[in-house]
Amino acid sequence: MAHQHTDPACAAAHGDLPAQRGARTLVAVFASPVAEHLLHFGHDLGYRTVLVEPDLSRIEAASQPGHLHLASTVDPSFADGDADVVVTDHDRPELGAILDAALQTRARWIGVMGSPRHTAPHVAALRERGVDEPAVARVHRPIGLNIGSRTPAEIAVATLAGLIADRNDRPGGFAF
Repeated sequence: MAHQHTDPACAAAHGDLPAQRGARTLVAVFASPVAEHLLHFGHDLGYRTVLVEPDLSRIEAASQPGHLHLASTVDPSFADGDADVVVTDHDRPELGAILDAALQTRARWIGVMGSPRHTAPHVAALRERGVDEPAVARVHRPIGLNIGSRTPAEIAVATLAGLIADRNDRPGGFAF
């Protein structure tokens, strides 16, 4: 039996409003434990989900859900103005090429995981490819809300919370 709610947030909390699917795309770059959680939670949040992995030998076909799309690079067929691109490994040799490809799309948001206490390797990787400074500045780092994440699942939750806050033009955290 459906509850009567005037507040959409209350209706959603009671399961009376399903997640809106198809309006947003979450692109996780590089197969990793964080990417696995991002794509799982992202699907539950109504995102279309894409895993970009240039090295297909890193993907176990049996563990991939049916809703997940696979690609070897970021391209405009899915990285449109409603796509959020999250790079989940900043140590891969393909980092510069993948980010350069993402920057060639209309992706709404592009970010790279990494600690703010360490040098951002994506900056040098993009400069080596001749990417201009305004494009380099489009890449967010660090990503997600600062909640003290330690595990892959916590990092995924913090990242998705940050993306949702950004989409809704909110600062995140507990200030309302």
